[in-house]
Amino acid sequence: MPTFAAIDIGSNSCRLAIASMQGHRLKTLFEDREVTRLGESVFETGVISPEAMANTIKTLKRFQKAVQAQVVDKVRVVATSAVRDARNSEAFRAWVKSATGWTVEVISGLEEGRLIHLGIVTHEPGAQGKCLLIDLGGGSCEVTVSDHGRIQEMVSLPLGAVRLQSEFLRVGPTEVPSKEDVARLRKFIDRELGRAQKKLGQPKVGLVIATSGTAAALAEASNSLALGLEKKSAKAAIGLRTAKKTAVKRVKILTAEAGAVRKMADRLLKLNNAQRAAIAGIGPRRSEIIVGGAQVFAELLERMHLKGYRFSRLGLRDGVLAQMLADADVRTSAHRTMEAERWEGVLEVCRRYGVDPRKAEPEREHVVQLFDQLQTVHQLPPEYRLWLQAAAMMQEVGKYMNHQGHHRHSQYIIAHSEIFGFSPVQRAIVAAIARYLGKSRPEPMDRPMRYVPVEEHAHVQRAVVLLRLAEALNQDRATAAVRVRTKVYPKRVVLELIPARGGAELEQWSLKKEAGYFREVLERELLIEVV
Repeated sequence: MPTFAAIDIGSNSCRLAIASMQGHRLKTLFEDREVTRLGESVFETGVISPEAMANTIKTLKRFQKAVQAQVVDKVRVVATSAVRDARNSEAFRAWVKSATGWTVEVISGLEEGRLIHLGIVTHEPGAQGKCLLIDLGGGSCEVTVSDHGRIQEMVSLPLGAVRLQSEFLRVGPTEVPSKEDVARLRKFIDRELGRAQKKLGQPKVGLVIATSGTAAALAEASNSLALGLEKKSAKAAIGLRTAKKTAVKRVKILTAEAGAVRKMADRLLKLNNAQRAAIAGIGPRRSEIIVGGAQVFAELLERMHLKGYRFSRLGLRDGVLAQMLADADVRTSAHRTMEAERWEGVLEVCRRYGVDPRKAEPEREHVVQLFDQLQTVHQLPPEYRLWLQAAAMMQEVGKYMNHQGHHRHSQYIIAHSEIFGFSPVQRAIVAAIARYLGKSRPEPMDRPMRYVPVEEHAHVQRAVVLLRLAEALNQDRATAAVRVRTKVYPKRVVLELIPARGGAELEQWSLKKEAGYFREVLERELLIEVV
């Protein structure tokens, strides 16, 4: 059974999770985490500092040893807010590639939220109903409304704990934040949450799930305050944290009420770093960044009239693993969830750029038929079935900009749109397939092909042939679509056209024009017959 590794390069810490596929499910084999504060310098200066880079590379090399020890089949490395924002992110990614051989995939805030949602609805009990998910990381905060495992609404906000600390609360370890700094912080949080509320409204949910270390520390700290268990010394606090971790492990549930969160958030503003570290559940590392994050949680719960939240230890790495499982096993619930999200993302792009999905549907059906019936000819990987459908649906989005040369515009729009479930490389593949439906043909040095991995170039070329045939079968949109039957022989392929109302002369002529390119790429003759 395959073994997967997911690595999350976050703004505050790096996390590793290794799991193997067993019976359509994942079994965790190994986990590791290291606080690297990659985003601290980014939010101050706009660049990743050499020290933060070096610390992160050191951590990734440690992760690499674990990956090699577990004999992992596939590794996926994703980076979030800090690397998204850093002006020198390319240099960092190049260093990672040189040191480990891994390619770092920088994901958007919305894709980060989608992956976290996928991990939670796949593994978290109770998350399959209507719920609200809050992930407050080091650089950003994703808030998602989910209903029966489907994303209803999502926002990504610049309200990460490290970001807020760096931008608003730069004080010494023995100092407390000034009133002016606190006022600026609260004004910023209020503005961003107001923007989120315009999109999310007042969600009626039965469950609120929060992830990340800030959520866990705040829940433990607010519970200790509610129980009157504040410690006067760091030694006592460590003892209580150990006891509470044992209790949490036993009951497997950690919750926080909105009122207790507000009290703790306001109390943290009045304490210096050492005093915050002495509170049960926080500790010396979390105490440096928890103040801003606590204010976000308190304000968010109050604004949306939420009673509190339940903490989940699941996070981005679990979503990455769930997607890797879904890609490898079509019988998993994660695969069904991911496919639904991907297709909804495609339809959203169509709606945004004025493409009627109903008019694009016949071409999609034809390209699926050709893919299925000509498998021995094209020999494309299974995932290209979806890539071709997506390209068929979105290939006319470029007309939103200009009808002339719209294929070039379609390629740009697809490659640079946020499409749930599609990685940047996958979007580049779909965009390239949609690009070459005019007079031009894919060449390795073409700009669209530069973003497609070299090993995928031949696949893209074959996929383009299939989509060009599907487009040729849909020339006359005013009548019903022409039906087609395929016959495959060792040296030729015969397409039998069954005319619809109005005949099939235009489709026959269009298909014959593709015969030369079909022979060049797939090395068989293409014959067209009308029956």
